[in-house]
Amino acid sequence: MEKVLLLGDEAIALGALSAGISGCYAYPGTPSTEIMEYIQQSPLAEKGRVHREWSTNEKTAMEEALGMSYAGKRTLVCMKHVGLNVAADPFVNSAITGVNGGLVVLVADDPQMHSSQNEQDTRYYARFAHIPLLEPSSQQEAYDMMGYAFDLSEKVKLPVLVRVTTRLAHSRADLLPTEPRPQNSLSIPENSRQFILLPANARENFKKLLVTEKEITEASNQSIYNSYEEAAGTSKKGIIASGIAGNYVREVLGGRSSEYDVLYIREYPLPARLVKKIFNRNTSVLLVEEGGPFIEEMLTGPLMDSLSVHGRLDGTLPRTGELTPELVAKALDIEMPFMNPEIKTLRPRPPQLCKGCPHIDSYNFLNEVVHNHEGSRVFSDIGCYTLGALPPYSAIHTCVDMGASITMAKGASDAGIAHAIAVIGDSTFTHSGMTGLLDAVYENTNVTVIILDNETTGMTGQQISMATGRLEQIAAGLGVDPAHIRIVIPLPKQHADNVKVLEEELAYDGVSVIIARRACVHLKRKM
Repeated sequence: MEKVLLLGDEAIALGALSAGISGCYAYPGTPSTEIMEYIQQSPLAEKGRVHREWSTNEKTAMEEALGMSYAGKRTLVCMKHVGLNVAADPFVNSAITGVNGGLVVLVADDPQMHSSQNEQDTRYYARFAHIPLLEPSSQQEAYDMMGYAFDLSEKVKLPVLVRVTTRLAHSRADLLPTEPRPQNSLSIPENSRQFILLPANARENFKKLLVTEKEITEASNQSIYNSYEEAAGTSKKGIIASGIAGNYVREVLGGRSSEYDVLYIREYPLPARLVKKIFNRNTSVLLVEEGGPFIEEMLTGPLMDSLSVHGRLDGTLPRTGELTPELVAKALDIEMPFMNPEIKTLRPRPPQLCKGCPHIDSYNFLNEVVHNHEGSRVFSDIGCYTLGALPPYSAIHTCVDMGASITMAKGASDAGIAHAIAVIGDSTFTHSGMTGLLDAVYENTNVTVIILDNETTGMTGQQISMATGRLEQIAAGLGVDPAHIRIVIPLPKQHADNVKVLEEELAYDGVSVIIARRACVHLKRKM
């Protein structure tokens, strides 16, 4: 096989295909989106007839992947870190059911919040669910680990979580692929009660899970992905580095690598024997990990002052944000004057709606109406339209999580806000807005929902929207009065008509839905 130059996300995708997956399920979310896109365009996936369609949200993706695993096939499910919150119910329960065919859950974290609403660290979820976790430090490792992860999943009969971060997902490197393996044959689980989580079955399955935890901890102690490099002489300060943070440590140490004991961790649960070794050989240990102080908290606990451990908790490294080699060098008191010179000509550029975006015209008619109704509040959602928070629009008052616009508007209306307006995109509406609308319909809450229908999932690159061409039917099916399902065209020449429609629906005491429909300006370009 020849070397190929790939993004980290693409390396993961090719690694999963080489490992013999039969299906990939995902919802687009930066920085994980390119995994599914690579598989959708892959001749290898086409030849193997690998299932590779987007799902409505991360929860449905996780459940569909579990169904394919039930049938004995290897399955990959992908999402960004906040998406795992949406999929948390089936994810945690999948540790109790176990798997039949190998199941790998790929989650891409976003430290520094380049395109996310928080910095959460997915490793906490793996520990919470008692399942193994892998954390590659390079594109080659990301590729190799996929085969290892599927093998491990089928060996311990559990899903395996693979965690990457933005820096790895969105940077390129050469890697050497291997010959692809054949897909699994169909097979039904030998234990017919395994996937039936009645309390009696679940209790037995949970006991087995805790027994398995000893097996996966021992696997971590012996893993090829957890390595210990001893100093040539006496080492007083040891370093524990996880995942891609290990690359920053290697870059900073350079010729000094023989002066420190370094434990590189890329498989969890923590390899306890290797951790004990580094503490026995050194008077202090620096924790270098991307994300939260996950390892640091486990090692220090409430008695953190009794061990000489340094890292994000004591301020040796910043508590928040993405690590850099410069920060690691500073923590080790190593001068690196040649690194990352300041680029004074590059000015910060805040994100903005694209020229010609239909949402601009929607915010223009929305702002005019809201200006005439003092006390009105606009509850927004996650997507391109979140940029309506910035000048010159300054059109929204909230943005919390996927689907929260309608439910928050309902709560505010329940509290007495006279004009509670929800703004949500077409894809986000099917992701998790529909259930909120159902709540509002059930109580006939006085809310006005504006669905900005650009006929795609715009922010992540024009993936398919499940709602395309049928939003009004969905709204009617959820119980909205058809007389108050209005369709407008967000164009400047329609401005006066659109203002009139919104005024009419704000005057209505009940649930109304206004669909502002015009295609994303980038949609035709991609097609």
